[in-house]
Amino acid sequence: MTPKLTHLDDSGRAQMVDVGDKPDTERLAIASGEVVMKQATLDLIRGGAIKKGDVLTVAQIAGIAAAKRTAELIPLCHPLPITHIEVALSLDDTLPGVVIMASVKTTGKTGVEMEALTAVSVAALTVYDMAKAAEKTMKIQNIRLVEKHGGRSGDIVNK
Repeated sequence: MTPKLTHLDDSGRAQMVDVGDKPDTERLAIASGEVVMKQATLDLIRGGAIKKGDVLTVAQIAGIAAAKRTAELIPLCHPLPITHIEVALSLDDTLPGVVIMASVKTTGKTGVEMEALTAVSVAALTVYDMAKAAEKTMKIQNIRLVEKHGGRSGDIVNK
């Protein structure tokens, strides 16, 4: 049997899912992504030589702010009482580029996957924006859900 898309009503129109009958449970989602760039651009970031400022700190703050505003950006997402957000950026010479990880927690009726994915996406866009004067050929890639815990559908680990 084909799974039913919950964001569509019986007529096929978009709808916000009613989660009112679901119990509050602890939820966690972890997402990741990468910004691939030339080694020279990565070296500028590492050396603090990007003219706009501290790329990693600004991207971290942007990712946190974005996770908190996910329901404003994605029309059918529920606004959630987020209890914790962590966004970590690391430099990776093997890409070369920046690896982004976001972890979001809540206790509620629906999960925080979209918040974690939004945090990674906006952090990646911020890295691009901060470093685009040095390189316009950077690639944002591999944005994905890595883990999800809690809720009716159970745990998912997708490494």
